[in-house]
Amino acid sequence: MHRPLFRRFAAALAPVAAALLFTASCAGSGSSGTGADEDPGKKVTIKFWHGWSQDREVAALDGLIRKFNEKHPNITVKATSNVTDDKLIQGVRSKNGPDVVSSFTTDNVGQFCSSGGWVDLAPFLAKSALDPAATFPKATLDYTQFEGRRCALPFLADAYGLYYNKDMFAAAGITAPPKTMSEFKAAALKLQQLNPDGSIKVAGTMPVFHGYEFTPAHVMAQWGPTYVGADGKSNLATDPAAAQFLAYQKELVEALGGFEKLEKFRSGFGDEFSAQNPFQVGQVAMQVDGEWRTASIADEAPGLNYGTAPMPVPDDQVDKYGRGYLAGTVIGIARSSHHQAAAWEFVKYLTTDTDAVNTFAATIHNVPSTFAALNTTPLAGDEHFKTFLDIFRNPHSNTTPASVNGGQYQVTFQEFCYKWEAGQVSDLKGGLQGVDRQIDADNAQARP
Repeated sequence: MHRPLFRRFAAALAPVAAALLFTASCAGSGSSGTGADEDPGKKVTIKFWHGWSQDREVAALDGLIRKFNEKHPNITVKATSNVTDDKLIQGVRSKNGPDVVSSFTTDNVGQFCSSGGWVDLAPFLAKSALDPAATFPKATLDYTQFEGRRCALPFLADAYGLYYNKDMFAAAGITAPPKTMSEFKAAALKLQQLNPDGSIKVAGTMPVFHGYEFTPAHVMAQWGPTYVGADGKSNLATDPAAAQFLAYQKELVEALGGFEKLEKFRSGFGDEFSAQNPFQVGQVAMQVDGEWRTASIADEAPGLNYGTAPMPVPDDQVDKYGRGYLAGTVIGIARSSHHQAAAWEFVKYLTTDTDAVNTFAATIHNVPSTFAALNTTPLAGDEHFKTFLDIFRNPHSNTTPASVNGGQYQVTFQEFCYKWEAGQVSDLKGGLQGVDRQIDADNAQARP
């Protein structure tokens, strides 16, 4: 089973803790200059560190490396798998660290770019006459740069949408997936099944924030939040999206039995990334999830009669239906690299070669991250997967912006959301103002 590319907010904590070390690492550990003017034809060995670990993932990457070597016989690539961001940061600090680095955590791009730990790719893109805007969809360009410095490129992507049980829909008399949040609430109520004692037998959906992929970032995306104002400061209290989203989530939780009742039911769920996933075993009728779930269902619950659709949108934003939250893997060149030109050839191959992108995407069931690959991917023939290709293409789809200290601002917001849903916050606006102040203070402290 494929692990998702995007790590939820807690995954950002370890890299954030290492931020100061990472910033200090950048002086003197790599080659001088930009590296773009080096000779890419000389015989070298480069090291590639990445986070994939499952057999089929590693085998697919090894296959791409062999194909790259056929095109560039002078460049030997040595890959190391299952590398987390904290290990990656330590490696970049080393004089003998990696050349090419890949991360599942788009939240950390701001940290990678602002610290200089990942080199600016602008000179390499210019020398190769590659126009990022003509090659990659806008959302991926947003999460691979920070304050004008592009230190990463997208290497496959994730899109989040709605999974729904067709048999349960039919039994409840629901003929189509909901498109608005009011329709979503009504469908969840119809789909909810209770035991004789009033406890939940089947949840219409699981709208609590520990409910796997039902996180603030993934779902609030349907409201089109900005997170940051024109002044560069956190604007969760002034952008109406956050308050509207949290008010809706509270209404949905109460309609489905309340926080305590839902949490009790959720405590009996199996692991999200196992055959006991609650949607796959029929404990939940509708679930927010990423495109990788299609592969998990095919492997672990092939008899499940299900459909996929975009997540609903607020009732006053029906014209935005089709949008979703986007994230993905990012890849770049480490400042520790002594062979940046060769490293760039490998990065360019993995991220822009259409056959390479489509081969890897089809193997691990992720969204191809270039326009050319999107238009030719064999995954378009899968009715369940096509939904996520469409979400990825949708111009209203969005992501969480990069920050100087990685995903710390999202951790701060999510911790507030936990308190909100548990009834520990009585003043929503005042609470969000406090979150803004904390985020701004954390960002200021993290500035180099």
